[in-house]
Order: sequence, then structure tokens, then C-alpha cells
Amino acid sequence: MQSLAPLPYDPYARECPSRRLLDRIGDRWTVLLITALEDGPRRFSELLRTVDGISQKMLTQTLRALEADGLVLRTVHPEIPPRVEYELTELGRSLLEPLGALISWATEHMGEVQTSRDARSAIA
Repeated sequence: MQSLAPLPYDPYARECPSRRLLDRIGDRWTVLLITALEDGPRRFSELLRTVDGISQKMLTQTLRALEADGLVLRTVHPEIPPRVEYELTELGRSLLEPLGALISWATEHMGEVQTSRDARSAIA
């Protein structure tokens, strides 16, 4: 039997940088922001209104991290006052399908999950 060559990035290895990327992608704010940017550029205030419950601080931190990872592009328009927009890069757009599937799964199965949670809390 032929053995598989090791992956250049192995998320099961403790020090692999792909783990940090998985942490970023799996973060609830990242999932919601990536999908909120699906239809094109949005301003900070639009994102703050769209993603209910996110604080300004967390929105800023998450957008900065997504920009650093190359998933989001921040554009400052030279106006007074300056207009700043955020949009997905091609790399960021490549996440829309898997994250959309994750959101669909969560909304489709939330009733079953809630039933399980309720049953578990009734026992405790």
C-alpha cells in the first residue's frame, strides 16, 4: 500500500499556521462578515447594522484580521469626510460557498439542536 505524502500544512499539527486560519474562518463574526460582504462593498456602519450584536471594537478587530489574511480589501476614498469601504477579495469570495453551506446547515438543523439542548438541560 502506498503512503500519502505529508501535507505542506497539517491542521492536526500543533504549530501549523493553518490552525490559526481555521480559528479565523470558524469565528462567528468572520462567518457573518464574509457572507454580509457577498453582494459587494459595504461601509463600516452598514456592517455594524447588518451583523446584529457585534460591537464596534470586535467589528474593527475582525475586519483588520480579515484584511491581514487577504480575505477583505479596505478602500479609503479620498473624500471629506473620508469614505471607507470593505469588500471581499477573490480569496475571500472563495469562502462564500463553504460558509454559506455552514449557515444553511445551522438554520436547517437548529430545531433539532435546540431539542437536544432542551432535553439535556431538563436532565441536569
